[in-house]
Amino acid sequence: MNESTAEGRKLSRSFGWLALLGTLLVIAGVIGLVYTGVATLTSMLLFGWLLLVGGLVGLLHAIESRGTNYFWLGVVVAALNIAAGVVVIKHPEGTAEALTMFAALLFLTGGVFRLVGSVVVRGPQMGWTLLQGAFGLLLGLLVLFDWPHSSLYVLGCFFSLALLFDGLGLIAIGVGGRRIVTMVSERLDGTAPPPDEPITSPEDERE
Repeated sequence: MNESTAEGRKLSRSFGWLALLGTLLVIAGVIGLVYTGVATLTSMLLFGWLLLVGGLVGLLHAIESRGTNYFWLGVVVAALNIAAGVVVIKHPEGTAEALTMFAALLFLTGGVFRLVGSVVVRGPQMGWTLLQGAFGLLLGLLVLFDWPHSSLYVLGCFFSLALLFDGLGLIAIGVGGRRIVTMVSERLDGTAPPPDEPITSPEDERE
């Protein structure tokens, strides 16, 4: 019983840390939605550092695997990642503009393909597909018409929303996990009645 209680406390503490991390992510997401420009630059800098660190790690792996057929391929990929990371870190605004243009084109092409596909196929989900296509097309046009000013808030908004929803998911996992651990610990300790135990009333006892 003592070992199970200790393990339950460890699990409960771990789920508590998950809930705390989720709360921090939610706070960061809300702040990012308020200050989208700062969130855009932050996301670009994080993206650049991820490319740079990933390139350095890939270069180390390539050096360790020298003599193999994939050595030069690993070196070239690592060098490209390092170069891209340096460019993104030095020019976050220009990178944000380029990625925003790319995102707008993706929205446009995706919306057009959904609209055309739904009209041609005419499946059971035609109305929903038409709505998705129209929304993607409208979003792409709005971003494109406001470019390059849209690069100051589009990526930051997406980045902040990702933080917000990830944080809400972690909070749900943490709170739900703690409840389950508490219920299981109570069952093992005998402090809670078993779920199949019948509930008797005073009338049943007299009978």
